[in-house]
Amino acid sequence: MASPKQLLSTIESTLLNPSPPSAAERVELMHAIRSSLPSLQALLFYPPPKPSDRAQVVQSKEVRLPDSPAISLDDQDVQIALKLSDDLHLNEIECVRLLVSANQEWGLMAREPLEILRLAAGLWYTERRDLITALHMLLRAVVLDRGLEDDIVSDIQKYLEDLINGGLRQRLISLIKELNLEEPAGFGGPLCEHYVLDSRGALVERQAVVCRERLILGHCLVLSVLVVRTSPKDVKDIFNCLKDSAAEPMEGTNTLKHQITFSLLFSLVIAFISDALSAVPDKGSILSHDASFRKEFHEIVMAVGNNPNVEGFVGVVRLAWCVHLMLINDGVSASSSNNSGYVNSCLEFIFSHNVFQFLLDNILRTAAYQNDDEDMIYMYNAYMHKLTTCLLSHQLVRDKVKESKDKAMSTLNSYRLAVSQDLMHDSNPDSQQATETGPLLFVSLLEFVSEIYQKEPELLSGNDVLWTFVNFAGEDHTNFQTLVAFLKMLSALASSQEGAAKVYELLQGNAFRSVGWSTLFDCLTIYDEKFKQSVAGTMLPEFQEGDAKALVAYLDVLQKVIENGNPVDRKNWFPDIEPLFKLLSYENVPPYLKGALRNAIATFVHVSPVLKDAIWSYLEQYDLPVVVGAQVGNIAQPTGTQVYDMQYELNEIEARRERYPSTISFLNLLNALIGEEKDVSDRGRRFIGIFRFICDHVFGPFPQRAYADPCEKWQLVVSCLQHFHMMLSMYEIEDEDIDSVVDLSQLSTGTQPSSLQMQLPVLELLKDFMSGRIVFRNIMGILLPGVNSIITERTSQIYGQLLEKAVQLSLEIIILVLEKDLLVSDYWRPLYQPLDVILSQDHNLIVALLEYVRYDFLPKIQQCSIKIMSILSSRVVGLVQLLLKSNAANSLVEDYAACLEVRSEECQIIENKVDDPGVLIMQLLIDNISRPAPNVTHLLLKFDIDHAVERTVLQPKFHYSCLKVILEILDRLLKPEKNAMLHEFGFQLLYELSVDPLTCGPTMDLLSKKKYQFFVKHLDTIGIAPLPKRNSNQPLRISSLHQRAWLLKLLAVELHSGYVGGPSHREACQTILAHLFGRDVIESGPDHVVYDSVILRNGTEHAGTQTISKNKVLELLEVIQFRSPDTTMKLSQIVSNMKYDLMAEEILGDPRTSGRGGIYYYSERADRLIDLASFRDKLWQKFNSVYPQLSNFENEAELNDVRETIQQLLRWGWKYNKNLEEQAAQLHMLTGWSHIVEVSASRRIHSLENRSDILYRVLDASLSASASRDCSLRMAFVLSQVALTCMAKLRDERFLCSGGLNSDNMTCLDVITAKKLSNGACHSILFKLIMAILRNESSESLRRRQYALLLGYFQYCQHMLDPNIPTSVMQFLMLEEQDSEDLDFQKIDKDQAELARTNFSIMRKEAQAILDLVINDATKGSEPGKTIALYVLVALICIDHERYFLSQLQSRGFLRTCLTSISNFSNQDGGHSLDSLQRASTLEAELALLLRISYKYGKSGAQVLFSMGALEHLASCRAVSLQGCLRRFDRKLRRDVSVDFDKQCMIVTPMLRLLFSLTSLVDTSDIFEVKNKIVREVIDFVKGHQMLFDQILREDISTADELTVEQINLVVGILCKVWPYEESDEFGFVQGLFSMMRALFSCDSGAPTVGKLAQSSEVSQNKSKVELNSFRLCFSLGSYLYFLVTKMSLRLQVSDSSIDYHSPAMLQQPTLMLLDSLLRSVATSLEMAAEEKSLLLNKIQDINELSRQEVDEIINMCVMQESVSSSDDIQKRRYIAMMEMSRVAGERDQLITLLLPLAEHVLDIILVHFREGSMASDNSGATKAVTFGTHSDPRQDLSWMCGMLVPTLERLELLSEDKVGHNLKVFRRLVTSLKEMAIQNLAL
Repeated sequence: MASPKQLLSTIESTLLNPSPPSAAERVELMHAIRSSLPSLQALLFYPPPKPSDRAQVVQSKEVRLPDSPAISLDDQDVQIALKLSDDLHLNEIECVRLLVSANQEWGLMAREPLEILRLAAGLWYTERRDLITALHMLLRAVVLDRGLEDDIVSDIQKYLEDLINGGLRQRLISLIKELNLEEPAGFGGPLCEHYVLDSRGALVERQAVVCRERLILGHCLVLSVLVVRTSPKDVKDIFNCLKDSAAEPMEGTNTLKHQITFSLLFSLVIAFISDALSAVPDKGSILSHDASFRKEFHEIVMAVGNNPNVEGFVGVVRLAWCVHLMLINDGVSASSSNNSGYVNSCLEFIFSHNVFQFLLDNILRTAAYQNDDEDMIYMYNAYMHKLTTCLLSHQLVRDKVKESKDKAMSTLNSYRLAVSQDLMHDSNPDSQQATETGPLLFVSLLEFVSEIYQKEPELLSGNDVLWTFVNFAGEDHTNFQTLVAFLKMLSALASSQEGAAKVYELLQGNAFRSVGWSTLFDCLTIYDEKFKQSVAGTMLPEFQEGDAKALVAYLDVLQKVIENGNPVDRKNWFPDIEPLFKLLSYENVPPYLKGALRNAIATFVHVSPVLKDAIWSYLEQYDLPVVVGAQVGNIAQPTGTQVYDMQYELNEIEARRERYPSTISFLNLLNALIGEEKDVSDRGRRFIGIFRFICDHVFGPFPQRAYADPCEKWQLVVSCLQHFHMMLSMYEIEDEDIDSVVDLSQLSTGTQPSSLQMQLPVLELLKDFMSGRIVFRNIMGILLPGVNSIITERTSQIYGQLLEKAVQLSLEIIILVLEKDLLVSDYWRPLYQPLDVILSQDHNLIVALLEYVRYDFLPKIQQCSIKIMSILSSRVVGLVQLLLKSNAANSLVEDYAACLEVRSEECQIIENKVDDPGVLIMQLLIDNISRPAPNVTHLLLKFDIDHAVERTVLQPKFHYSCLKVILEILDRLLKPEKNAMLHEFGFQLLYELSVDPLTCGPTMDLLSKKKYQFFVKHLDTIGIAPLPKRNSNQPLRISSLHQRAWLLKLLAVELHSGYVGGPSHREACQTILAHLFGRDVIESGPDHVVYDSVILRNGTEHAGTQTISKNKVLELLEVIQFRSPDTTMKLSQIVSNMKYDLMAEEILGDPRTSGRGGIYYYSERADRLIDLASFRDKLWQKFNSVYPQLSNFENEAELNDVRETIQQLLRWGWKYNKNLEEQAAQLHMLTGWSHIVEVSASRRIHSLENRSDILYRVLDASLSASASRDCSLRMAFVLSQVALTCMAKLRDERFLCSGGLNSDNMTCLDVITAKKLSNGACHSILFKLIMAILRNESSESLRRRQYALLLGYFQYCQHMLDPNIPTSVMQFLMLEEQDSEDLDFQKIDKDQAELARTNFSIMRKEAQAILDLVINDATKGSEPGKTIALYVLVALICIDHERYFLSQLQSRGFLRTCLTSISNFSNQDGGHSLDSLQRASTLEAELALLLRISYKYGKSGAQVLFSMGALEHLASCRAVSLQGCLRRFDRKLRRDVSVDFDKQCMIVTPMLRLLFSLTSLVDTSDIFEVKNKIVREVIDFVKGHQMLFDQILREDISTADELTVEQINLVVGILCKVWPYEESDEFGFVQGLFSMMRALFSCDSGAPTVGKLAQSSEVSQNKSKVELNSFRLCFSLGSYLYFLVTKMSLRLQVSDSSIDYHSPAMLQQPTLMLLDSLLRSVATSLEMAAEEKSLLLNKIQDINELSRQEVDEIINMCVMQESVSSSDDIQKRRYIAMMEMSRVAGERDQLITLLLPLAEHVLDIILVHFREGSMASDNSGATKAVTFGTHSDPRQDLSWMCGMLVPTLERLELLSEDKVGHNLKVFRRLVTSLKEMAIQNLAL
């Protein structure tokens, strides 16, 4: 069985939906109805208390509910359950169920017992209300025409008929009686709890809840009569119930009880009328079928009682019974004489007791009737219409009516003086009908007819009976009372367009002898002539009362006819309206007649602009003046003369009579005229007199005036407020107003008042409000009684709707002032303060304004209150504390939540979102999130505002707040068409809360709880659901995109920060990933979760070559892959007339139209849209200014053409707005999708298996989408960013741990093999990337990202094997994996070569287009664009296998352009600006391209560059000021110095690299050809940059960083290549090189040795690289020395002691002893490197046998702690250890590879000297290779050197080939030879 709440929800969603229900919805509806039939049949019947159940609750304290386990109760639960049973007369077990439900709904922990009792009782009443409301809606669906499909209505009707035939109507009648009893089963006994807590947690009176239930049941009873006709028993029971209800003493304000009585009354009325009208020959009346019932009921209904109120209602029943008998009289053959007797007796009673007057006074004109449900009022009026029609069509009734008319004509007096009437008017409003016997029946009947058709004018259509009665009633009036009543009826009949036309024709023709339009205008003219003829100074003749009242009635008819007449026809009805103005200025004309005249005139204002202007002129000519101050217009008035003006009439005439019809009409007429004014250029100055009159004399003293009719009081107030509202809304504040106001404020300090002509109404109003004067005080006086008081008066008083209008206008005026006051407040201080400051002076004022959100009768009032809250929340500091102090905070929280909940349950679509209270509340919450705490958002969402907001534990079920409502809205997502904006802003609100520093913690903690499952719940519902069609529901489509966007961004926030939270956050993140990427969660430990794909990878199959199921990430991307709607402004395709097209484009393109009051506005989503109303007004203004004759077109066709053009433009504007919104929504969702993908890929993808698969699929989809023609430029930009992230992660993933899930064993294959995509997948990526780059719509910023992606792709494709592991290490690992079939290096190399060839082939196919783009960007783009484009060219050169791209660059002249750009580079701004830095980056890229050409193509590439003059262009480059540019700086000291230092990396180092690469050509030249061109140009370059080279050579190597060491290496390499060919050393480079040798080669304690250099690298935490660079430098220097010794015959001394320091210009050359020192360092490093390498490789082999501690020690030794976290398992630790050991082993191998040739060079140099030394000794010293100084013993030096050399050589001999990893055969032979010669020299 469906619960009442589920039943109601199903019925609402199906029956109230504007779109037809689907088949599934219909099935669900019928199933819900069928399952709920038992509950509906036994409506509100609940099991009563039962002793056995009570004993079970009390004794066992354990209850077992259906479909639930046993529930244990404590003593408090028992006491509450028993109290509920006693108070509600409810079974004890059912009470326990209520407690359980209340706990689930609200959470009862820590609540007081009384609060729990009230919550449970409120929940019970909510269930009852839901069930009753569901029945009510089903009845309405059948009875009222809701536009539902016939078969649905038919099915529902069958169920209802069965229910009613089964006794449902009797149950309704008995419930209406029972619930009115003062007992537990009713509204509660004296000992029962009198209050309950409703569904929003508000305290309400139980009796009021029950009374509302009785009213709904009464409405159900009325509707049931029209489903199944009533039986005689039903009629008698309803009649008895009606008498009981009417006999109750009802206070005037008890509206609900009156409405219940009305429902019982009209149940009988409708039963009688419908039963009689539905009688057909084969199916007669049910009630009249039984003659005994007719007799019995007639006797009952005709019985006279003592209670006059009961008798009045019984009289109405007699009227209906009489009509029933008349209708069925012909159908009943038997006892027709009795029926006639019954009819006559009834008619006699009806006409003698004037039942019509009781209907008017006690029913139709009461506030209870007028404030009842609109549909019920319509139904009541419809059956009163049928009753009236049937009554007036019967001959007996017509005779009775004729008698009553004749009696009225003979009884009433013809005339009474107006003065006497005014006096009587004060005491009795209906004195015009008063006689000695009371109101006459004929007059009452006319007014009764008027009352019915004034409310429902559409019932007049085709009503011939009524118009016949009109013709009868309009004849032969002999007194004004009947004439007035008749004319009132005509005014009511003129309430529709058809009725207005008929009434106009009746009075225009000769239908009546004395009643017509001519009578009206003749009478006005006659009185005007009569007053004009009076002698000046004498008293004017009295105005006859009859004439005055008749004229008022005529004017009311005229007003209705013009109001409702056809707009075209009414222009010709009254060509001359001047007579209506002529009596306005006479003092003796009654004020109510003046009021009627002005009301009639006001209707003509809207007929035509010409008539409006005529009315202004007539008013100035005839109406009373408005005298304010000392002048009236231009006519000066004597000081002591009393002027009869509006002020006098108000204060002296109307105030005495306490009636104000003239003033009210005067204000309404002026408001109507001012409202039609289009010219606002005078800023309202012409209305300042009217404004001052209203402020000072009408609105100012209105609270102190007395009012005979309270309706007039509020009519007067509403008119004043409308005037103020217009003044504030029509006129804006301008700059000159500020200055003028300042001057006026200065003048106001003097004695002379400011002139009226200098005042502006809008400024005067602002001054009034900003100083708290009379208008402000009176408006707040209207609002201060509070919302509860207004609600009471609205429902219980006849003036309630006027009071409601006054409240609405007051709130709107306050909003208008709040929108304008800040524009002038800074200039007007301190005399005037902003309105929020004025309001803050009395906190009650703010509370009163904000509490109107509770007013649910008129949504506009709620909207105003919410807007005021929004404004004050941004302007009033401490608003929340103010509300807390005023004890209004809790009620406001509940009111806002209730308003939001009611809005979410509405079934009507609100087109204008600005007027949507739900959207306003959401925006209020969102806007206040970032404001200082505690703010309004914290308050309304129930954050802990008494303590720290960030420590709040949100409990939405414990507190009724907006948060509870929002979570429920988002949980169900019901009525998407109507609540789309609520859903959208709900997701946005949660996202904004999740990123706010204060609210993020509590919000994310709440959403991550399991009971919400919020993060993943909607991925399947709204995430990947199909979008609504653009043609059918574009607003829903837009909102749906935004909803998904906010949802995805919310998920991204949780993924980004969730892992640092608690277990619930981590589990939420894991669940999100599982849903996004289609993974199953596998629990592998308490804190470890891994994911397995739906289809696992088989073997080593690569991504892109398998078929796996589509994940939600890709499905989400598919949702937004549609062509963006058109948002261009090509109006020429819309507007056929070109001149109008140009005007519209001029308006739209005018920058002035974008400001305040322009045609553009920013929507609630911050989209810049066209304001269609403003656009329309601007178009008309433009057309009128360009074509002034437009308004005077005689050719109506051309005017219609203009109108049609404007309509076309407005339709285009609406479509443009929607398309722009959809485009923004599409991009917004794509942005949200990119967030979640990038966060997942960059931070959380390590938790997933098959990561490469996932990344490839996302990358492939992103590229496909960006290459699509449907993809816009901005979307392509976002997609490219996602693709960049995926490509970067793919590169990272290549060499990450790939071991099996269940294996702890690591293999060497895991280390050396990359998890690369298959070649086919790579080719697919490249192809789609090229298509994306070549897309039609592109931009440089987009291409920059695409170029970066292309570079990342080429980098990804470079290596199948880890490039950080050298070949020697791979060979060792390969030997360990000899049995592995997967490790086939030949296959790997073949695949790598195939991939490279295919990449080149693909690029070559699109080479022309690609090169066109890239070269264009590299030459004409911005500096960043040039830089990235140049790097793309570098990448193309890298893959160039056939010199194709090189030839293209040459043929296109790009290389020469590049060289020219390098030579033209200069730093005009000193190099410290951003532009200079970007230009330096471009220069670096240009150098990189040239360097890549040189490296890629070897000496041929270098030759190409050299032939183009590369060296000359480099020499011409003024990239930096090279004088002292390489000083070492502390970058923290100066920013510009830091920039200058960075440019050394960007410019100097690349230039040196390029120069070094060009020196490769030197090797091809003859070493003896000193004048070689290449050598000479390099030497010239060096000489031209001598300071640079010299400074680099002078760097302190011990403190140099890696960049400096590289520069030193480059400089040394360049000089070593070319400087040997230089004949002179005037620049000192040779000495510099020698000095460097002496510094590096020495291992003395005082020298900066290599070992110490390595130790100093601890600062950079990279010892191995520093050591490697140091020995590389030694190698360059050694090679240079070797060249000098072997080629240039340089000979070295043995030691420094052998040098002759007195010899001139002696170079400080290195010595043999220094080389010996270097050789010892090399030997030591070789031994250590070989040993470390061997040890590491052995550990790699035994990695799976190492314990966790040993593995951690290895990791710590390799300084990679940041790569490991405490949660990583042993598998990942072993993998990291293997990778790091392989890396270190590779570095050791690199060092060994460098040290061996270095050692060979040193050995060769020493060997050359030893050999030449032995030759010298053999050849009698002819040429001494080893020379000695004069200050030491040469034999001793040589012997000492050999003694130190031999141990080093012996150590080198002991090097192991296995550990070194190189063939040492030649090396050992050399060592042995040198050792032998050293031993020989030692022996000497």
